[in-house]
Amino acid sequence: MNIYRDISEINKTGKSVVTIGSFDGIHIGHADIIGFVINEAAAVKGENFVVTFEPHPRLVVSKNSGIKILTAFEEKAKLFENLGVQNLLVINFNREFADLSYEDFVKTYLTGKINAGHIVIGHDHHFGRGRGGDENKLLRLSQEMNFKLTVIPPVSVKGIQVSSSKVREAVAEGNLTLAEDLLGRKYSLSGMIVEGVQRGRELGFPTANIEPCNKHKLIPASGVYAVKCILGNGNYNGVLNIGTRPTFETQDNIFIELHIFGFGENIYGKPVEIEFVHRIREEIKFGSKEQLILQIKSDVETAKQILINN
Repeated sequence: MNIYRDISEINKTGKSVVTIGSFDGIHIGHADIIGFVINEAAAVKGENFVVTFEPHPRLVVSKNSGIKILTAFEEKAKLFENLGVQNLLVINFNREFADLSYEDFVKTYLTGKINAGHIVIGHDHHFGRGRGGDENKLLRLSQEMNFKLTVIPPVSVKGIQVSSSKVREAVAEGNLTLAEDLLGRKYSLSGMIVEGVQRGRELGFPTANIEPCNKHKLIPASGVYAVKCILGNGNYNGVLNIGTRPTFETQDNIFIELHIFGFGENIYGKPVEIEFVHRIREEIKFGSKEQLILQIKSDVETAKQILINN
């Protein structure tokens, strides 16, 4: 997959089939749009093109929005490539770009440099200054500038119209089953393994502390999870705790602690990708260290059984 970070890098002579959006999470609705773009490009022997933004626009235009993202850029790029995207333009979304009108965006980026002969958008897509561009305005531009426009209808799962907002709600509540239905895959988190206070080792269950790769990444609800992880060239099973360590700590800092089954190597400073399989329970404050150890033993056995079934 070709990744462009500036339109000056692009020099397309043939017509492209293009879609635009933040694509946070790349859920099943996004996958429908991208799949359509790929198929249409193949049918006309053109190239497929995705235009996205980094950082997420709401982090720039609404700094107090408190939005948490579902996919950091590295995660999103990997998903795009797996779907079959040939070309990815990553626009640096800043205040200057946010002031660009929808007409200028289409003329400068989509038709001017990418040479879009066919633009594909989702049913609720808005773009340009003040989100002024929409389906109707883009249709008018398509007639003026002679490109084809397709609007992809929404996708529903279990009576829920799929959107990034709905996925965020499910993940924030720890409802990973619903999140998986909406995403079409299990929710994941990429990060680095950092050194902690090694309390897990004292309890007989050594843990790796995870620092997410992006500070805006949405962390699932506090609790204990059965997880799979990718570390180096290996795939492992484990149990992961998200929370404030209420048995030992009095502050509200959130910790992400991973215990990998049967693993004892030194992995500080290494990247890891966590795939959330199932939420086992909420975080609990225990009256003693002994009670906590008994519960951890139970959590480990529960997680092993869940992961065998998955």
